[in-house]
Amino acid sequence: MKAIILAAGYATRLYPLTLNQPKPLLKVGNKAIIEHIIEKLEQLNLVGQVFVVTNNKFYYEFLEWRHNFKSKIDIEIVNDGTLSNEDRLGAIGDVNFVIKRQAINSDLLIIGGDNLFEDDLTDFISFFRSRGSSILLNDVKKKELAKLYGIVTINENNKIINFVEKPDQPESTLASTLIYALKKEHLPVIQEVIELGKADRSGDFIAYLAKKEEVYGKVLNSKWFDIGSIEQLREAEDFFYKQ
Repeated sequence: MKAIILAAGYATRLYPLTLNQPKPLLKVGNKAIIEHIIEKLEQLNLVGQVFVVTNNKFYYEFLEWRHNFKSKIDIEIVNDGTLSNEDRLGAIGDVNFVIKRQAINSDLLIIGGDNLFEDDLTDFISFFRSRGSSILLNDVKKKELAKLYGIVTINENNKIINFVEKPDQPESTLASTLIYALKKEHLPVIQEVIELGKADRSGDFIAYLAKKEEVYGKVLNSKWFDIGSIEQLREAEDFFYKQ
């Protein structure tokens, strides 16, 4: 299994913090966000190679980080060539870029470089192996909060039967995280989604895949943070400093 960490966004909502520093390299609990993610991957003893896809603006910052960061996993920094938020490839565009460039033909773990989570990934990977392509879900508990996320409805077997991005009337409170495990036979669907003009939002890919194939959702049992604002960053810092 290989992994892609998405780190090519420009994080404009976190300016000025991210004006000259990529969001995944921001420190939370004395280590960079991306280092928390790599630590979870190391615990699996399953991922042979990790591709961190970034943009041309922050490419050299990631190269410097990689030079100084020690890991037992092979980590490669991939430059998607973009220079600004306006010409970004989008989350699914970046996944496709790495798959094509690295000729990936194996099961694939995809993680957003701004996702922080307390659980290790062992149970999720076991779930993936028994069910098939899967995503991690976080129960936000409240319908008002659910309006801010891509919301999933699952059946009694945890199969995804509906996915709506930021619904006005949420059917559930299960929010999709950007943590996906995909069977290799489902990777070509990524190109299909891009050809439909939906390269930006990762949720559009899951919604499309779930209509074509069986996709399953596993609910997290602990804290998850999607670092999209200064407030969420501070909340994550408070949580991880106490660990």
